[in-house]
Amino acid sequence: MFAKVLIANRGEIACRVIRTCRALAVRTVAVHSSADAHALHVEMADEAYAIGGPRPSESYLRGDRIIEVAKACGAEAIHPGYGFLSENEAFARAVEAAGLVFIGPTPEAIEKMGLKDRAKAILEKAGVPVVPGYHGEGQDEAFLAKQAEKIGYPLLVKAVAGGGGRGMRLVASAGEFASQLAAAQREAKGAFGDDRVLLERFVQGPHHIEFQVFGDTHGNFVHLFERECSIQRRHQKVLEESPSPFLDDELRRRMGKAAVAAAKAIGYRGAGTVEFIVGADRQFYFMEMNTRLQVEHPVTEMITGEDLVEWQLRVASGEALPLSQDEILTGGHAIEVRLCAENPSNGFLPETGRIAVLRAPPEAPDVRLDTGVREGDTVSVFYDSMIGKLVCWGDNREEAARRMREALSRTEVLGVRTNLAFLERVVAHPAFLAGETDTGFIEAHRAGLLPAPGEAPLEALVAAASRVHLDERAAARGASPWDDAGGWRMNQQASRTLEFRGADGRDVRLHAMMAAGHAVVEVGGRAHRVSLGPTDGERLQIALDDETYFARVVRWGDELSVSTPAGRHALTLVDPFHYEPADLLPDARLTALMPGRVVKVMAKAGDAVRKGQPLLILEAMKMEHTIASPRDGVIARIAYGQDQLVPADALLVAFDE
Repeated sequence: MFAKVLIANRGEIACRVIRTCRALAVRTVAVHSSADAHALHVEMADEAYAIGGPRPSESYLRGDRIIEVAKACGAEAIHPGYGFLSENEAFARAVEAAGLVFIGPTPEAIEKMGLKDRAKAILEKAGVPVVPGYHGEGQDEAFLAKQAEKIGYPLLVKAVAGGGGRGMRLVASAGEFASQLAAAQREAKGAFGDDRVLLERFVQGPHHIEFQVFGDTHGNFVHLFERECSIQRRHQKVLEESPSPFLDDELRRRMGKAAVAAAKAIGYRGAGTVEFIVGADRQFYFMEMNTRLQVEHPVTEMITGEDLVEWQLRVASGEALPLSQDEILTGGHAIEVRLCAENPSNGFLPETGRIAVLRAPPEAPDVRLDTGVREGDTVSVFYDSMIGKLVCWGDNREEAARRMREALSRTEVLGVRTNLAFLERVVAHPAFLAGETDTGFIEAHRAGLLPAPGEAPLEALVAAASRVHLDERAAARGASPWDDAGGWRMNQQASRTLEFRGADGRDVRLHAMMAAGHAVVEVGGRAHRVSLGPTDGERLQIALDDETYFARVVRWGDELSVSTPAGRHALTLVDPFHYEPADLLPDARLTALMPGRVVKVMAKAGDAVRKGQPLLILEAMKMEHTIASPRDGVIARIAYGQDQLVPADALLVAFDE
């Protein structure tokens, strides 16, 4: 076993690797950008070294600098994590050339699987089924359009060097092929430096199912069963689980055999994932192989009881695989969700900002939170928007889902918008509970998962007002409101008006008249009788008219997260003196919601545009975002040109008045 390992990564995966190294008494070395100088992985490591500026190209993609640090500090091996340089064949070769051990596959294996067209050709020869399509060298637009006609629509355009859903576009008809091809090529060029694409038949009713594989240097190959990863947005995973509710034992056996055959075909070493697309007809096809540890590996760890990072370290140090195929056993069911700083109601647009409040569910053997951030940390535009991964285990799928719902209800994030409420709706949805989870899940159930903007329910408004009242009463008395268990006697003032802003931007006014032992609350012209029972921390007991319910309210400044039987709602207490000048209204000017880089400008000053018309494409947090016009009008000015960097809240487009 190694004495010292450098982790060429950041965030959650760096912290994850450090935990296993600690358990094995292996010293760890962290590297960090200037933006991550005080990050959690830096604090956890035994040593830490700065390697460059905030952008990945200045730091985490500087293979030369990382190797230099590893040699200088006496590290014997480098763990690449996932993302960044984890699947970079040149980096793996450079590590080995420097006399260090790359904790991952051989450079040759990375090279073979790194290009989707080459990978498909290799595995087709090995007897692994591949999706019909075009995987050749011809990249001329007209030629590709002819190939698309042969394959038939709908089809997928995929970056040859792609991964993580980048450089991928679904094309429904010939009329949109050219624009979607250009978008895929542009994104692929920006993400991978390679704009080549392949075309694939779009499998109907598809399930995205992957198999965890391992190989060693002694000729042993195994799989550790599957993960169902079909619930996705923007071709990126939202929820993973194992075992897959879609597979039967026979199909699982055949797919596991194909996954191991893929690993054998390239002499694979270490942890890898063979990804399949499985149609409604239960025919499965190879999609790609990820030559690294996957984000969702904790799902496999939960059902097998094995530490996959430990397996990586042992294999890289020359040991044989810890178990043979027959010795790998599974038990129960595990579900993982990805908690991200993003706005689901706005196309899952990533969010940036300071995490003011971060509350995790209580630690337990069957509940696990993997994260690389703490309260007070900042979600940066330079890196992925994932805050953490919540993983729950149960004896069966029903129990795992129930534990996940409970764990999510005990999770709180304030300061940045997240997909937390969306995840709660996913794991409570009847279709999810029934195991109906193909890749069209979110779109098929959009109305329930992404409800149209609407006024927060009365229960949430009353709970938020109750929290504000208790906080103000505590401040006035200089004591904690939790010490008073005698009920809500709102005698401090005769009346009070509060205004709350919902996630949809609409304001709701609530007026309370105080009486002995209760309040009369008026919302929307209707009066309701409200009283409070004993409080327990952030948990409130509220009697509303003839119904009693419990609410959990977490507050940070003017932000409140309210959980009631009606669901979770984000509310903001509105400053009664707040106003927005007319010249800042969104119909007068269009601003950037986050920092980014302008990829393409599709309009100019003087153009007459329609509401919804694309004006420019902004790249932020590894994704392209099309910025559309919020109104009909004439463009007065476009403030930034192609390839220019845009700060958050900067003016993008101004319209003629």
